[in-house]
Formats: sequence, structure tokens, C-alpha cells
Amino acid sequence: MSDRVRPYLFYDTAISICSTCYRRAEGKIVFEDGCVYLLKRCPVHGPERVLMADDIDYYRRSREIFLKAPEMPRHYNTPVRWDCPYDCGLCTDHEQHSCLTLIEITDHCNLECPVCYAASGPSRPQYRSLEQIAAMLDAVVGNEGEPDVVQISGGEPTLHPDFFAVLDMARERPIRHLMLNTNGIRIAREDGFAERLAGYMPDFEIYLQFDSLEAGPLIDLRGADLRNIRQRAIEKLNRLGLSTTLVVTLKKGVNDGEIGRIIEWALEQPAVRGVVLQPVQAAGRHENFDPARDRLTLTEVRRRILEQTAIFRAEDIIPVPCHPDSLAMAYALKADGRVVPLTGMIGPKVLIEGGRNTIVYEADRELHKQLFRLFSTNHSPQSSAVTLRDLLCCLPRVATPDGIDYRSVFRVIVMQFIDAWGFDVRSVKKSCVHIAHPDGKRIVPFDTYNLFYRDGLEETLLAGLRRERETSERLYKL
Repeated sequence: MSDRVRPYLFYDTAISICSTCYRRAEGKIVFEDGCVYLLKRCPVHGPERVLMADDIDYYRRSREIFLKAPEMPRHYNTPVRWDCPYDCGLCTDHEQHSCLTLIEITDHCNLECPVCYAASGPSRPQYRSLEQIAAMLDAVVGNEGEPDVVQISGGEPTLHPDFFAVLDMARERPIRHLMLNTNGIRIAREDGFAERLAGYMPDFEIYLQFDSLEAGPLIDLRGADLRNIRQRAIEKLNRLGLSTTLVVTLKKGVNDGEIGRIIEWALEQPAVRGVVLQPVQAAGRHENFDPARDRLTLTEVRRRILEQTAIFRAEDIIPVPCHPDSLAMAYALKADGRVVPLTGMIGPKVLIEGGRNTIVYEADRELHKQLFRLFSTNHSPQSSAVTLRDLLCCLPRVATPDGIDYRSVFRVIVMQFIDAWGFDVRSVKKSCVHIAHPDGKRIVPFDTYNLFYRDGLEETLLAGLRRERETSERLYKL
């Protein structure tokens, strides 16, 4: 009988797409040799075998334990007609509201990065009008009421001729946390620019492109050695105390060996609140990037964090419950020259039931209360812990200097965008990182926007797929 046993363990079925033609393709999830694979077949382009994770236990925990009840937006924007992923915007079949929504205000950029999901660059001088941007912001507010996180992005958003008017428009709306996604060139080079940005604090954060501490990887990923730009930008942000997250686009064999160094360097910067690690999404412009060779999965990135730093243990890097397939997080406390991991002390139930948005954990007051309740050695309402310093006193061997607050909390996020190779409809329906469509009427999952909806893709690719579906439906009726 042994010669009739398959070499893998079947785990689940999946609906995917062909990575060549983007038609829906049936597939299955299997476990083999300690890894998770997606096996799928396109009737035109044949079978594909795609690595989904290199850690079966973590993959199963993310799907079976870190399950949060879906939170719906206030409004849906498109009906279901063609089935996922061809109805995005958000359709009524989508399972999750927007934890983070991007507003892209321009396609123009002062860099032409070899890896850019938006294919931005100096040759694309298009800017969204203020009226268009207002409609996009209003669409987000209409869906969310009080959006958790809105990120002003591009292209390079700081090049927009009305850039500060855009920030003012965002500030006029009930947005809880505002981010600026930037390459940092204007911050580094222009006197007074960072100071003006600092005027938008609190609840304002710089999402700073920061891929490497070396020249070679920066040239590979960005087409330029930007080390001096990054250093000058960070010096200004540190001086101003302007909350900053370093965003690292990861490419296998290029800069994935620097993850530990970047995290440790970030911990030394007073203004840096965390690091986001984003494997390249095979969309837009991706020169010299072979998905079969260069893709990195979330669990591979997680493994490299554990291998390259002594800060976090395996139990400290856990799935983010709103979209556990694509998001992992680790939180630590910077206290008196030490770094103390926090996430491993938090049970899944607290994360699943305690708060609305664990991507920006330090802004979630309800989760704070859950943590204080969890760690407090006192149990009466009169004596329960009410400050972070009280909380730390309940943890073993942690010095708690006066004046410590949530600026001392440091986060590491792994954010893996879904591409055509690892595409799984089940996961797409749970995505919580979204983007406002330029038409000002739709909010689209970021993953599918880059694959199906950006620029003219919707009119060409989706139109063809829909025509094919209509033909199939007519034949079926006959």
C-alpha cells in the first residue's frame, strides 16, 4: 500500500487564480516536508505548485486559533455579480472592514524603483485634484465612520503641489490615525519641511521607506544609493520626536539577511516606533524579480527575524487576528536601555476580543484596558493597574523609570501582500488593508487593486474575464 500513499497531507481546498492568465483556478492546500503548498491547475496553462509557508504549525494556528469575528464596514460599495476577485469595491461578500486605507494622491515620484507595485516614476506627472481626493477621503469615512488608519500615499505624495492642503483635508475628517507614506527625500533635503509635518502630531506618523543599510540592495530595489537621504531624514525625525515606522520592502537574497540589523538599528532611534517588513508583491513594475525564485512568505520572514535577532522568541511573533494569513506582529517595550517582548504574554483571546485594530495597537484604548486587567496583581476596581508603569511593575525583572509611556512601545509587523501565485480567495475575503479607488466611490482590497484594478487593468483584463464568464453562462443555459 505504501506506493499508493500520496507524498503530502491534504489539508483544505482552495480557489485561486492562474498566475499567467488570472482565470479562477481550483486548488488544494497540502502539507509536505514541513512546508505548506498550494497546488492549482489552470485548464490553459497547466499546474502550479506554490510555497505558502515554511512553518506548518504557525500556518495552522493562524487559520484555526487567531480567528476574529469579521467587522463589517458601514456601507458596501459594489454588488456581487462575477464572484471574488472580480467584484471588488468593497462587495457585500467581503468579510472585513478597512483597518488601514491608502489614499494615493499622485502617480508622480522622484524615484523610479525597479520594484514598485504602482509603477510610479518621474515620467508619470499625474496628480489627483483636491476635489477627487476629498471624494476618496469621504468614501473612506462613509464606509468606516471613524477610520482607524488612513495612509496618504502615491507615487511620492509629498510632491503633490497641494500636499499640505491634502493633510489639512484629512485632519478635518474623523480619522483616528493619519500616516504619510514617503521616501523621505523632501524630509532630508528641504529645510522646514519636517518641522511643518510635526505640526500634525499627535496621531500622525511617518511611514518611511527604509529597505537596507547597504548600497547594493538599495540600488537593486530603488535604483539609487539612498543611505545618506535616509540618515538625514531620520536625524530630523529624531530631533522632532515625530513618530516614524521604517518600511522595509524585502526581496529574497537581496536584503532579507539584514532584517535583524535593521530592527536593532531602529530600536536605537528615538522617533522610530517600529518596523514593517513587506515582501515584494509581484505587481506593477518588478524588474529582475522572478516570483518562482524571489518570493518570500510571511513565515520565512518570521523565521529570519527569529534567526537574526535575540529580541523575540517564536511565541512573541503572532498572527494579527483581523487577517492572520497576511499579517503578523510582535510588540516590545523599550525601557531603561532594555527591550522586553510583550506579545508572548498576551493570550489570543485578548487580541481577538479586546480591540478593533491591532495593527496600530498603541492607539487601541480598549486593548490597553484588557492588558492592564490581564497583568495586574490587584483585582479590585479601586486598586487595579491604570498606567503603563503600573503594568510593568507586574512583570518580572523589568525596571520602570519615571515618565515611561506608549512612546516606548515598539512594534514589528510582517505584511505579506497576496500575489497571483499565492492567491487564495478565502484569504482575499478577509483582507483589511484597502485602497480608495480614484473614482471616489469604491474601497478596494489593496492586494486585488494592484492585480486587477490599478490604472487600465480593470478595463482590459477584467473585461476579458467577464466576457468569458458571460459566454460560459450562455452556453450553460443552452
